[in-house]
Amino acid sequence: MRFYVGTPFMEVHEAVEIARAADELGYDGIAIPDHVVNLETLATPYPYTSDGKPRWQPFTPWPDPWVLIGAMAAVTTRIRFVTTVYVPALRNPYLAAKSIGTAAALAGGRLELGAGVGWCADEFALMEQDFENRGRRTDEMLELMGRLWSPGWTEFDGDFYRTPRLEMEPTPPRIPIYIGGQADVALRRAARHDGWIGDLLTTDQVLSSIGRIRELRAEKGLGMEDFTVITPLADAYTPEHYARAEAGGVSAVLTAPWMFYCAPDATLAEKIDGLARFRADNGLD
Repeated sequence: MRFYVGTPFMEVHEAVEIARAADELGYDGIAIPDHVVNLETLATPYPYTSDGKPRWQPFTPWPDPWVLIGAMAAVTTRIRFVTTVYVPALRNPYLAAKSIGTAAALAGGRLELGAGVGWCADEFALMEQDFENRGRRTDEMLELMGRLWSPGWTEFDGDFYRTPRLEMEPTPPRIPIYIGGQADVALRRAARHDGWIGDLLTTDQVLSSIGRIRELRAEKGLGMEDFTVITPLADAYTPEHYARAEAGGVSAVLTAPWMFYCAPDATLAEKIDGLARFRADNGLD
């Protein structure tokens, strides 16, 4: 089992130091969330809580993921970076491709794009992007960005984006694409790409979704050998729990290890100590 360390709601300097410590301690990845802004009033309910309220408080830090990954890459040597999840349809595809590709080049092939279609209609309106067609635009953007990240000249004639002959440099190392989301349409989208990113679900719920993805990939003649699943697990906290998840197809658990040992407002030193204790307690050293 691999372990990725989550960095939501952290101060920027803390996230960089957590990446440095996680790299030195032998963790496999760092996860970086994404929001452009946090609106005071939302008409859109948050879909991942029972009361529709976001999990974060006002003035929680939401650093740009690609700038942050560039900073993290500069102080690490082996750990990978994944966005959980980035919303391409909020952006211009060419600017998004440039930022992602530059971060991937700086990270030396250690970048994984976790992408989703987004849930906040209010944020889409502010960014002047259509909310209703975000799924189809996401599919087209991912295809277009893949071509922009390839060597040589690019042309593209899509339903939403038409690209004259051009090239975009730097050409990054290959960027795996993982899709976030729990609805069947999200699982279908994930099955067409390199992996799936889950939310805070029970192990049984995650294994059920993996089963569905397995069916969808089998329909296309694809196996699961090269498919990645990264997810938090609401009910896993022992080596036996993680072994069961791994046997069911989970590639990496996304966790904040210090939460097992201290309060959410832990200091940076306490968080780093929690990183070390978690590895020792789970026999990962």
